Amino acid sequence: MPLARSLSVTSLSGLEDWDEEFDLEDAVLFEIAWEVANKVGGIYTVIQTKARLTAEEWGENYFLVGPYVESNVRTQVELIEPTNPVLKRTIDKMNASGCKVYFGRWLIEGSPYVVLIDVAFSAWSLDTWKSELWELCDIGVPWFDREANDAVLFGFLTAWLLGEYAAQSEEPPHIVAHFHEWLAGLGLILCRHRQLPVATIFTTHATLLGRYLCAGNVDFYNKLADFNVDKEAGDRQIYHRYCLERSAAHCAHVFTTVSQITAVEAEYLLMRKPDIITPNGLNVKKFSAVHEFQNLHAQSKHRIQEFVRGHFYGHLDFNLDKCLFLFIAGRYEFSNKGADIFLEALARLNYLLRVNHSDVTVIAFFIMPARTNNFNVETLKGQAVRKQLWDTAQTVKERFGKKLYESLLVGQLPDVQKIIDKEDFTIMKRAIFATQRQCQPPVCTHNMLEDSSDPILNCVRRIGLFNSAVDRVKIIFHPEFLSSTSPLLPMDYEEFVRGCHLGVFPSYYEPWGYTPAECTVMGIPSISTNLSGFGCFMEEHIADPSAYGIYILDRRYRGVDESCNQLTSFLFQFCKQSRRQRIIQRNRTERLSELLDWKYLGRYYISARHMALAKAFPDTYLYEPNEPTSTSGFSYPRPASVPPSPSLSRHSSPHHSEVEDNDEEERYDEDAEAEKDRKNIRQPYALPLKNKTSPLGANGNGNGDDDEN
Repeated sequence: MPLARSLSVTSLSGLEDWDEEFDLEDAVLFEIAWEVANKVGGIYTVIQTKARLTAEEWGENYFLVGPYVESNVRTQVELIEPTNPVLKRTIDKMNASGCKVYFGRWLIEGSPYVVLIDVAFSAWSLDTWKSELWELCDIGVPWFDREANDAVLFGFLTAWLLGEYAAQSEEPPHIVAHFHEWLAGLGLILCRHRQLPVATIFTTHATLLGRYLCAGNVDFYNKLADFNVDKEAGDRQIYHRYCLERSAAHCAHVFTTVSQITAVEAEYLLMRKPDIITPNGLNVKKFSAVHEFQNLHAQSKHRIQEFVRGHFYGHLDFNLDKCLFLFIAGRYEFSNKGADIFLEALARLNYLLRVNHSDVTVIAFFIMPARTNNFNVETLKGQAVRKQLWDTAQTVKERFGKKLYESLLVGQLPDVQKIIDKEDFTIMKRAIFATQRQCQPPVCTHNMLEDSSDPILNCVRRIGLFNSAVDRVKIIFHPEFLSSTSPLLPMDYEEFVRGCHLGVFPSYYEPWGYTPAECTVMGIPSISTNLSGFGCFMEEHIADPSAYGIYILDRRYRGVDESCNQLTSFLFQFCKQSRRQRIIQRNRTERLSELLDWKYLGRYYISARHMALAKAFPDTYLYEPNEPTSTSGFSYPRPASVPPSPSLSRHSSPHHSEVEDNDEEERYDEDAEAEKDRKNIRQPYALPLKNKTSPLGANGNGNGDDDEN
């Protein structure tokens, strides 16, 4: 089914004119989500990174609402007294009525205010509120579903908070409440049922049923119109959750999703077409000079190389300078995240590299948390051996340096035979013998609790990639989130990504995809799919994504084997690139980071909030949507200079010979190309001051005609 165009990512500048100025001075925004100051998944990243932009727009009238989790509060939140008198009276009234509500600042960029509700303290009301939910909505929540029980408690408490705030206000308030995901959706349903003066927005980042169906290996997108949604939800014992999500979507004044592919999914599974697409962004920090992020890449790559030296000790029969680091990261959803097709493509890539006698070695990292029983002893031993070898080399170096210094002091050229004596040779021989290894380097860095049934390990056994000397593709499965305090690989995730050469995310189900977006912001090329929100976004805005280091894998219109062949082709072509080609490509990839900045994408959330205000308070706010024109928006063209692809069909591509490399040096001007690219993208959206009433552009024009180039 075709993806219909709407007011969405198809046009970053395609927002409508506002016939009336929006004065937010007497309006207040509550953004409600289970992941406020509570990291569970990707929604935490959305809210955390967007908070600064929203706080700049709403000032003191912006409040995030989430659950009180003591361990998180101790490290992330500064508890203070409420600064808003109405909110202070509201919290005091709720605390006096048997609740526990806390107020503070979330210690992130923007330092937004947070209202944290202790759902466990109000658990005594669970049965009463479940009965009320059944009477109002005919939705029954089973006693054993703890997550749904938390959703009931959180929903009733947030509705209580919003209702109490409206009651404590001296003048009729203009409240906007933005609810994220089904866990917060019940609060929206209750707000509409109780007819509270609240403009409501509901955002689904991934539909519940869609995630469950894709996990079951069904032909999801081709059969989307044929699913009996009630039966499918019932068969998976999530019917009560599905009802909460679908009800919230239908009750909201404005319904949004994070990508066009998810909008199609929501239209069929939740039976409502989203009003607007709100793509996810990041806070992009631009470097003053291009070479700065390249230097960070080199530093991080060196740290990964040190880990590899230890992991492959005794079998380090490949050149680390000709070694490429690939990675896949995210939730351990073997099929949804595309780990299955990635492993199969690696096996085929290994064959191609071997038959073509390539001197390139590929090391693929799988960073997916699974159940483990501590580190693998052999892996820890490898790092210990590496450190011991380093210490031995330093000892010999100091002894050698001292003898060399003394020889030069007396005016004699050193005799190498005397400078390195038998004791030094003995030390070095012992170190070399210590590197001998009888087994292959381990595939997994940890002891898996379910080794025999683990999907990744079983697939590795099937394709036979066991890190042997003859293989040009090596695999390292790290079933734990990265941490700078790890004794094995002491790097945080951002540093690790910077040190890699390519991120591979061939997901079958990915409503947005923060991992490839993070790669782009850090200047690391990535592979995504046309079934991910990020992939669709890039396809719409870049004429030739692969020239900018964004490879889009077709998993919508091709079979699994065809998609696997295409992925193998992408990987093989990437392996054939020269070092200089990769540097050029990273420069281009990093320039795309402006597309993903909240300064651009935050305007869709602004539009959604204004749309909700106009629907809830039509006497005060006016909103008249227009159909976006087909010419609105922009698209990155192909780069003006030579593309980085090493494909032989493109004669302008730089090849590996020194003569041609010198020729390309004369033709390629990084600064000139960057300037041409900048002219094809609008300047970052300048947020108005809190007291301003024209929120969409310097001239108040939503189409942004004032900065047309």
